[in-house]
Amino acid sequence: MTTHVTIIGAGLGGLVLARVLHVHGIPATVYEAEASPDARSQGGMLDIHDYNGQVALREAELMEEFRELILEGRQAMRILAPDGSVLFEQADDGTGGRPEVQRGELRQMLLGSLPAGTVRWGHKVSGARALGEGRHEVTFADGSTLVAGLLVGADGAWSRVRPLLSTAVPEYVGKSVVETYLYDADTRHPAAAEAVGGGSMIAPSPDREIFAHRERGDTLHAYVGLPGPRDRFAAIDFGDSAAATARVAAEFDGWAPELTALITGSDTAPVLRPLYALPSGHRWDRAPGVTLIGDAAHLAPPNGEGANLAMLDGAELGRALAAHRDDAEAALASYEQAMFRRSAEAHDMDSGDHPVHDLIAAFAGREESR
Repeated sequence: MTTHVTIIGAGLGGLVLARVLHVHGIPATVYEAEASPDARSQGGMLDIHDYNGQVALREAELMEEFRELILEGRQAMRILAPDGSVLFEQADDGTGGRPEVQRGELRQMLLGSLPAGTVRWGHKVSGARALGEGRHEVTFADGSTLVAGLLVGADGAWSRVRPLLSTAVPEYVGKSVVETYLYDADTRHPAAAEAVGGGSMIAPSPDREIFAHRERGDTLHAYVGLPGPRDRFAAIDFGDSAAATARVAAEFDGWAPELTALITGSDTAPVLRPLYALPSGHRWDRAPGVTLIGDAAHLAPPNGEGANLAMLDGAELGRALAAHRDDAEAALASYEQAMFRRSAEAHDMDSGDHPVHDLIAAFAGREESR
């Protein structure tokens, strides 16, 4: 393929795509809004699944490097009742198919696998328009433009490339997450550390939950899920850390103190993250010279699959372009049909809103299938 591939977004999906194209000798450039690789925190841990995320890394020829990032023991799982009693516990015996890594370290690994200059930092896209014959003009926030012969939107939930293909926009799902961090947990927050254990912990109830996992460096990272319309959370002043913490903790009145400590003991200000999703089964008609991967294509409520699917999208698109070097449209059509099917299936997966016994059955079944 001689057509240069223009990728918008240096998240995991866009970087896997760039890497797979590089492996196959296909030129690509990634344009990223962030000013540098270290412009912001890249989030917490990810479990990389053997049926999608790891498949992508094999296609990218990076499995050896990936294995060096794995945090041993982090596949351990506990499910606790709101009173702190243990409902289910699964140890990490090293045979599971979902090893945990730090998202930032995984991204850095992918960046390091690309030729220098592949990623152009500080290029925020403000819009894109079709020029005809599969060509598209991309406009950046500084007023500069480029013309892409093959354009890929890997630019997440609020994609600037998506309008070229679809009128769909993400909608609020009626739930938000409050994010907290507890540092030096074993010494400074021992009760919370004991509750979380060595890997991940879920404490669910019918309409809210606390999820936490143990990251590198004795850090607990918690996500507190609460239902409600956007204006309910707008009434909470997250600029006042103490008041916001107290307000969120009050939603868990009566829960075990070792669980609510994941809120009240946070060493950082609580961060509100409203959850959005594209319509289930989101798809579009084939349009020459452009496609989407990851959240730009199939943003869903958190279900453990988002990053894995984005990586697989990137790998599958790269493989399709390599297989159809003389026919990019055939490659895009093949990629999209397969992507539409798997994203629709993943969109309807458990997002943490099912009864506790369903969660226990899911994790128990995963253990039995090893």
